[in-house]
Amino acid sequence: MSIEQQPQKRTRKRANFAYGVFGAIAAIFLVTTIFQWKGVSININTEKPTAQANELNIGKEKEPVTQAIEKAGGAVVGISNIKQSSPMSQKSGTGSGVIYKKEDGKAYIVTNHHVVEGASQLEVIMNDGTKIEAELEGSDPLTDLAVLKIDDQHVKQVAELGKAEDVEVGQTAIAIGNPLGMEFAGSATKGIISGLNRNIPVDINKDGQQDWQTEVIQTDAAINPGNSGGALINLQGEVIGINSMKIARNAVEGLGFSIPMDVVKPVIKDLKTNGEVKRPYMGVSLQDVRQIPANILTEQLNLPPDVQHGVIVGGVEPGSPAAKAGLKQNDIITEIEGNKIETMVDLRQYLYKEAEKGQEVELTIYRNGEKIKSNLELSAQ
Repeated sequence: MSIEQQPQKRTRKRANFAYGVFGAIAAIFLVTTIFQWKGVSININTEKPTAQANELNIGKEKEPVTQAIEKAGGAVVGISNIKQSSPMSQKSGTGSGVIYKKEDGKAYIVTNHHVVEGASQLEVIMNDGTKIEAELEGSDPLTDLAVLKIDDQHVKQVAELGKAEDVEVGQTAIAIGNPLGMEFAGSATKGIISGLNRNIPVDINKDGQQDWQTEVIQTDAAINPGNSGGALINLQGEVIGINSMKIARNAVEGLGFSIPMDVVKPVIKDLKTNGEVKRPYMGVSLQDVRQIPANILTEQLNLPPDVQHGVIVGGVEPGSPAAKAGLKQNDIITEIEGNKIETMVDLRQYLYKEAEKGQEVELTIYRNGEKIKSNLELSAQ
């Protein structure tokens, strides 16, 4: 090898070394870019005495359903209804409830009226099993809602109440509660919102007659005995309904119902403040026209044959708004403020949703076959 060739070889070696270093740097940059795009981070420890690569940290974000349950689940509790059947014997039933407020050392829980009905004693069972004696603030059979109060020392989580106008058919719905008792406490089931503005007939006094129509949200999320009073939540972890009932028949699946927030919020506010829901009051006992035989309507009450709707006044309470307005037994109310009244439920729905205490309403009445108008000033029940 000549002396002239040696510098050329050294030059080529240096060039190859530079290309190799550049290629390694480019490869590291390319791999790093790809990993970052895939959500994978690489930590390089360059501290002396040696430089080494740590393990890859692959972050896994929780699913939205899991996040929603974690946000609301701690606010869903058990409700124990203890009934004293005799001095030596007692029995208890279990439902669910939702902690929705903390204030002045107390926590407030919304549940169903039927969960607390007839209780001699009420207990709230926290997620860790702690039992706290509860006080009934108020209960409303028409909407099937009740409010309980407990000391807040064991309360770590309060539910966020959502808005009814944000609820849409098809969105994810998660029911949280205690199906079949505390053995399955905190169970969660997932489905969708199947329907809005459903009305379910309710017989409050168990006389076989419909007394009210409860407005509910329909869902196919599984709601079982013990879930009553629990939470129906959305993917944001907001409570959009209080679980109330399901249709339990052999041929029926996936028909659960929850009381929507636009019904819940004003009722629990009244129950917490007043212990009851004060509604406009007329002071009459009523019966549906459609339940009376046609010959009695036409021959004894002289109701025109073409009038087949309305409610019959069975009695008037002395000193009531109805008495002051001159209503009499056997009067037949067919309209209120121009709204047709088919049944007692229609009249109650108008009074409780559209009217206010102190308001004067115009009634259309048939009295002994004559159509008349009567103005009545509503009072609070």
